[in-house]
Amino acid sequence: MTNKRSIAEINQKIEDGEAKIFTAEEFKKLIKDDDAPSFEEVDVVTCGTCGVMSGTAAILNFIVSEPGEFIRASEVYLNGVPAYAGPCPNEWLGSVDVILHGTAHSIYDENYGGGFLLKDILDGKEIDVRVESADGKTIENKITMKDITRAQIIGSRMSFKNYTAFTNPNEESVSSIFGAIPLEGNLRGLTFSGCGALNPLQNDCAQNIIKEGTKVLLNGTQGYILGNGTRSSPEKPNLMLSADLTKMDPYYMGGFKTGQGGEVYDTVAIPIPVLTEEIYNNLLIMDEDVKIPVADIKGRHLPLDETDYGKLWAENDLRPKYDSDKCLKCDSCIVEEICPTNAFASERIDFTYCFGCGMCANYCPNNAFDMNTGDVNLKINGNEVNIPIICRQSDRLRANKLSLKLKEMIENKEFKFD
Repeated sequence: MTNKRSIAEINQKIEDGEAKIFTAEEFKKLIKDDDAPSFEEVDVVTCGTCGVMSGTAAILNFIVSEPGEFIRASEVYLNGVPAYAGPCPNEWLGSVDVILHGTAHSIYDENYGGGFLLKDILDGKEIDVRVESADGKTIENKITMKDITRAQIIGSRMSFKNYTAFTNPNEESVSSIFGAIPLEGNLRGLTFSGCGALNPLQNDCAQNIIKEGTKVLLNGTQGYILGNGTRSSPEKPNLMLSADLTKMDPYYMGGFKTGQGGEVYDTVAIPIPVLTEEIYNNLLIMDEDVKIPVADIKGRHLPLDETDYGKLWAENDLRPKYDSDKCLKCDSCIVEEICPTNAFASERIDFTYCFGCGMCANYCPNNAFDMNTGDVNLKINGNEVNIPIICRQSDRLRANKLSLKLKEMIENKEFKFD
């Protein structure tokens, strides 16, 4: 008879402090070491992913003036980032409802967008607000988190199971959201997204557990799966998620500069209770089992070859090391200019902002940054080529940290299964 257990049984083991819970990283390491726990020896595996997630939006309500000062907002800008007023008009109340896209760009600086703005809000920074009202008035004010009465993240397309890696076989550089800066031609570099075998949907591809109503951690706080996301399919699923922005941890969310301006990244962790042997067997997937196509940066419809996450992540470094002795203090620092999360400034890396993308190590002319991001061997147009990985748009360190936080919350009975 097939082994099975119920959610009630797992909840009781958690209550009794007897549940065997692993993060995906811990579980995969045991498999790699030929010491995988059996079905009977594992109750829950917490899986995580972190990466650029363009479908992120926020619904906000905040106070901008005393009641009676303007009839209703028609245009709203937060640090120059346009937010869409409505749907509630809030006539004469002095407050506005807005929908903010994570991919919206400031009218002053295209590299500053919704992702950077949301992180600034979570960090408690003052935000400049400008409201153009329906009755022809301009209201300018400053707000902080305390002025926001309600804020909800809605991710229309998150936690992708399938991604595509990109390189540029063309002569000229190509700007794209899939590269932190315009990607140089002649196969000089590869950029990719995805946390491979740590990704929740990769570990529950049949979505036996991951479905509408499932509780998750989104950017450090409890949220829910609303259903599958836009452009989701059985072969290439993604999720629609939601959680309270004001309760999120700014470490797990922020902006990411690309060749097409500012983007937004998020971190998601989802627990997989091991109810059946089918669910257990799906958890045995490893990085080398997860294939990823490599395409021309000009489009996913232009496949060149295929690789796997075992080759992309391997044992490569997750964070750079900075050697100030090698820094020549250039008048214009290329790393400060291109760092996607603005983590490097004034000859210092702020690791609360660092994404581990690898751009600093690949572009500093003085080799002041030491970080092995790896390379891949591909066959393109009949030729064997070796291409260095120059940019990672996903962050395994954040994914692992949120998976560990979720594990600890379950152990401490702060996160319960329904």
